[in-house]
Amino acid sequence: MSATLSPVRLMSPSAMRFGVWRPFLDLIQSAALANEGGWQAEWLLQRRSVLSVRQLFAVYAGLSVASLLVSIGFWHQGVPLALPSAALGLAVLALGMLLYMRHNADCDAIAMKPSLVRVEQHRGGQVRRVDFNPRWVRVEPDLQDGSLVRLSGQGRSVVVGEYVPRDCRPQLAEEFRWALRHLND
Repeated sequence: MSATLSPVRLMSPSAMRFGVWRPFLDLIQSAALANEGGWQAEWLLQRRSVLSVRQLFAVYAGLSVASLLVSIGFWHQGVPLALPSAALGLAVLALGMLLYMRHNADCDAIAMKPSLVRVEQHRGGQVRRVDFNPRWVRVEPDLQDGSLVRLSGQGRSVVVGEYVPRDCRPQLAEEFRWALRHLND
């Protein structure tokens, strides 16, 4: 194998790192885009979470119990503001955790079939959907420095790849280009 071969020529459906190539249209679709059906290529780019929602509740419950036990101990020793300050601290912590949970499910879902390219961006409980004709879609990295990937066409544009490591974004762009070239195969 020559070292001068470009990643585009080496790309195959099994080499896709971020997406799934479905040559048969009757396979099970991803939950984010299942209502349309018939997707030939799909990507679900999501945030890597440190804690799941269940783990987050367990951490909050543990911190709450520990904080309340300590503040009740201080309250019995004659420190009257220990309990209200612990309650205020727990309320601020709960607010921060709610914001974390709201954005925990943020993702970019990209799906392609011969007649449509759909990009759905889920941000804080809101969904932005952009549809393109695959014949007119351009895949452009903003710069060659590993920046985000821009899909554009027909006067619309959307930037994806926020949840992909910076050094892997060129490969993601190559996957998009490869899939667009092979949609009618």
